[in-house]
Amino acid sequence: MNYKSLFLVALLLFPTVCLPLVYFSFNVNGASRNEEFYFGVTFGGNTTSEAKLLIDKVKGYTNLFVINNWDLALNETALTEICDCAVDANMNIMVYFGFVFFDPTFLYPRWQDLFTEAGIEPFHTPWLTNASDRWGEKFLGAYVLDEPGGKQMDRGHYSGYSTRHSGTSQTTFENVSDYSDAASRFVRGVGRYYVQRLNNVSYSSSIPNSTGKIIPVFTADNALYWFDYLAGYDAVFAEFGWNHNEAQHIALCRGAANVQNKQWGTIITWALNDPPYLASGSQMLQQMNTAYYSGSKYLIVFNYPQLNPYGALTEEHFTAMETFWNRIHSFPGNMLGKVEGEVAFVLPKDYGWGMRQADDKIWGLWPADDLSPIIGEKIATLISKYGLKLDIIYDDPQFNYTEKYSEIYYWNSSTPLYVSSMPIIMPSNALYATLLIVAITIICIPFYVITKRKNGESQKQLF
Repeated sequence: MNYKSLFLVALLLFPTVCLPLVYFSFNVNGASRNEEFYFGVTFGGNTTSEAKLLIDKVKGYTNLFVINNWDLALNETALTEICDCAVDANMNIMVYFGFVFFDPTFLYPRWQDLFTEAGIEPFHTPWLTNASDRWGEKFLGAYVLDEPGGKQMDRGHYSGYSTRHSGTSQTTFENVSDYSDAASRFVRGVGRYYVQRLNNVSYSSSIPNSTGKIIPVFTADNALYWFDYLAGYDAVFAEFGWNHNEAQHIALCRGAANVQNKQWGTIITWALNDPPYLASGSQMLQQMNTAYYSGSKYLIVFNYPQLNPYGALTEEHFTAMETFWNRIHSFPGNMLGKVEGEVAFVLPKDYGWGMRQADDKIWGLWPADDLSPIIGEKIATLISKYGLKLDIIYDDPQFNYTEKYSEIYYWNSSTPLYVSSMPIIMPSNALYATLLIVAITIICIPFYVITKRKNGESQKQLF
């Protein structure tokens, strides 16, 4: 066999061996990862007819419907009917609750009187208890308390209120001593009064979890993602909007989720504070691509207020959503473009600076300090260098993050103080590296055999 024939055989062997492996990889790994991605819209309308209209509009290119209207959280009949409609359309559901009352006997008399006067029965306990039985895995969990970190930054309290329901002043952060004290009060308060009544009992509470089930809890935020997760949220959605730095919000949210072994997502919110509120369809499509290829498990489009029968979304937005959906499902090879956090920037422990703009407060209680501009400059430099490969995390001894990143920069150093001895190879890259090795081996073996045979024949001729 001459070298030309040998090359032809190797060329034929390459696709014969590799294409089935690639196909298997795409259809097993790629498909399973697609199944774990949730893409959808929020519903902020007031009636079941409005909800059904939106569901019919988007059910062909979304798989998640988030009901986030305060009034519907008080209307058991309408809420259940909308959930039924979404699940019948083969969509997953997530339901917003600004609060969760479990057993009415735990309510203060004032609250009991208010509910009685309004003709409202606190139905949350039996409703949440029965949700997984009624809708199975389609019920993803409860969206509880919107933007706790952002409210803490802007209003000095995670609830967004300066007074309690009783009319007295909030005292959660009264006489707070330092950043660590503020962090502890935030995590304990959000966890005890909102999150951990649903998914665990890490903090004792005067109103315990009486559902008897572990219910996943979600929120959206624009600051303090790390501390949201510490409070017990299962997933936090980083907000894209108001011209905030999307790469930075991804780095903060994804980094917190990665180190704390949680899920994360993205929600596309308002671009403007006036109508039409939302970005253009082309801009929204770009945001969807950025979120998806950064590894977001959840991608939600915020749809409020009701500017038209469908909400705030228009035809250009629906077209962008359908284009995005078709693109990520057209061929599993799209998964190859995903970016993961490979480099980490470590912030000081409990340093709750908002980081949304230079004059953002620290824990919503103190003005930015001398360290803030230094950290801001370092983050900008690292994003410029690494882009979406950067994660931003906190120095916290309860988490071991050194094995998760190839390079780690610390807030008080301009160079990486830790470089992993083992290069990080993402699962998809490892698979294709293996395929390449197999292909090279298959190609080289015939050459090796023929060359060895020829050498042997040459040696025989010498004797």
